[in-house]
Amino acid sequence: MKLKTLSVAMILATVPMTGAFAAAMDRTGQSISAFLQPGNYAEAGLSVLDADVSGKDTNGVNTGDMASSYHSASAALKIQATEKISVGLLFDQPFGAKAEYAAGDHAFSFDGEGTSAEVTTENLTLLVGFQPNVNWNFYAGPVWQQAKGEVRLRGSAYSVLGGAGLDNRYNAAMKNDDAWGWAAGFAYQIPEIALKTSLTYRSKIKHNLDSQETFGTSSSQILLPFAPGTAAITQGSTEVETPQSINLDFQSGVAENTIAFANVRWVNWDGFAIRPHAFGQAVDALSLSPANSALNGANLVEYNKDQWTINAGVGRKLTEKWSGTVSVGWDSGAGDPVTTLGPTEGYWSLGLGAQFSPAANYFVQGGVKYFWLGDAQGLTATSDNVGQFKDNHAIGYGLKFGYKF
Repeated sequence: MKLKTLSVAMILATVPMTGAFAAAMDRTGQSISAFLQPGNYAEAGLSVLDADVSGKDTNGVNTGDMASSYHSASAALKIQATEKISVGLLFDQPFGAKAEYAAGDHAFSFDGEGTSAEVTTENLTLLVGFQPNVNWNFYAGPVWQQAKGEVRLRGSAYSVLGGAGLDNRYNAAMKNDDAWGWAAGFAYQIPEIALKTSLTYRSKIKHNLDSQETFGTSSSQILLPFAPGTAAITQGSTEVETPQSINLDFQSGVAENTIAFANVRWVNWDGFAIRPHAFGQAVDALSLSPANSALNGANLVEYNKDQWTINAGVGRKLTEKWSGTVSVGWDSGAGDPVTTLGPTEGYWSLGLGAQFSPAANYFVQGGVKYFWLGDAQGLTATSDNVGQFKDNHAIGYGLKFGYKF
C-alpha cells in the first residue's frame, strides 16, 4: 500500500515522555525521530508529568504525595545539507528527579521540614548522517551534557549518623558540571509503505560535580569531627555517570492511511549510584559497627537493575488535516527496593494523541498518557525497607510544533 499521503509518519513522537518515576530517572526516552525526518525540519515540544505517589513508613504513617510535577522541554533542527549528507542538532532533558515529602509525623520529615530532592540534566546532541541511497542512513556525533542536583534528607529514615530521633539534617548541593559523550546508529526505510526502523546507541557520560554537603547533628554525634549540636559544611566532589542506552524504533504501514509503531528502549541503570564524598564517609563509618556491617558500600541513590521500556500503537490519518494515535506501554523499572526519592517500580501506560496539520509544511501535536505505577519498597543508605509505596499513578501531557522547510 502507498502511504505517501500519510504526512503523519512521525506521529510516533506525539507524547515525548516515558514517566520519570517509573524507571530510575529516565524522562524523555532520548528520541532522534526529528533527525530522521525528510528534508529540512525543525520542532519544539513541551511535556508535563503530574504524578501522585504516596506510601506508608515502617510505622504505618502515611507519607502524603511526595511526587512533585515537572516539565521537560525539547527542540530539534535538521538540515539536509546535500543529497547524501544531513546534520541535526537535538536538545532534551533526558534524566532527572523531583521529590518533596511534606512535613509531618512520618519517617521522611523532621522538625517541621520534609525530605526533598531535584536532579536535572540537559543534552545537546549533534548528529551527522550519511545516506548512500534512499533506504539507508548512518549517523553519529558528539553529545554535550550538563548535570546538577540538590537534596535535603530529613527524618529517621535517613539516620546516617546513628539512629531514629536524632537531628540528622543532611543537605547536598551539587553544582553544574559539563561533560561529553557520543551517539551513533543507523536507520532503514522504504518510504512507499511508510516503513522506517532505526537503532541508536548513546554512551555513558561521566560527571564530577563540585559538592557542598551540610550535616546537622544532635548530642549523639559520633562520626564526624565537629561539635554536637552544630552543623558541619564540607566541600568535595561527587562522581555521577549517566547511563548508556539503546533505542530501537520501528514503524510500518499496515493499511491505507494507517501505520503501526513500536519502540524498545534499554537503559543500563544497573550499578548506577550517587555517593557524595562526606555522605559516603559517614555511611562507611557507620558500617564499621558489627550491627551495621551490611551497610558497607551504601549510596545516597542507587539502582540495581537495567530498565526495559516498550511502547507500541497505531496511528491513522482521519482527514486531510487530522490524524490520531493510540498507544500502550510497559516499563520494567530499575529494581525493587528502590530509592525513596522515586519509589515506584515500572509502569503500564495508555496514551492518546492527535495531530492537526493546517498546511503540508507544519503541524501541531498533542497527547495525554495515563500511567499505572508499580508498587515499590523504599530504600535508603542505611536500610532497604523504610516504607511501602502502593497503588500510585501519573498523568502526562505533551505538546509539539513541527515545521518543514
